[in-house]
Amino acid sequence: MTSLASLWLPILISAVLVFIASSVIHMALPWHRDDYRSLPQEEQAMEALRPFAIPPGDYMVPRAGDMAKMKTPEFQDKLKKGPVMVLTVMPSGTFSMGRPLLLWFIYSLVVGWFAAYVAGSTLAPATPYLKVFQVTGTVAFASYALALWPMSIWYRRSLGTTVRSTIDGLIYGALSAGVFGWLWPPA
Repeated sequence: MTSLASLWLPILISAVLVFIASSVIHMALPWHRDDYRSLPQEEQAMEALRPFAIPPGDYMVPRAGDMAKMKTPEFQDKLKKGPVMVLTVMPSGTFSMGRPLLLWFIYSLVVGWFAAYVAGSTLAPATPYLKVFQVTGTVAFASYALALWPMSIWYRRSLGTTVRSTIDGLIYGALSAGVFGWLWPPA
């Protein structure tokens, strides 16, 4: 076993590298440019929805509420007529990147902590680089990528968006694993 306290530096550096890599991937490269399309007749749709003052949150349209109501002819008719959607409403106003970036960095620290916890619980000091890479990379990849798939499975999120984000998770996992392998404590 390796103490968690001895792994604070790889936790921090892996979070910083993931933060930088994700910034490059999302801001400098066109990789995610088409993840979200514009709504047809966006202005008219926004104008039509504005009077409802929909509070921020996640919504499903139509939503039955329970299994019995899902089977009713009225609900089935709503599904046929459409639109059928899963919708996230965000607060109106200026969008600040500060809070999401801070939360993303904290999330990356948490991923690093879990990778350190699992590796520290299973690997001794002076474990070879590739073994450390394998364990920490698996935990980090799983943390960054696997939870994305249920959105495509259940809510029909674009498969392309999920695949691109999974590849991002592979990159983040490899960066984290490389840092842990490099900075793993000696004997």
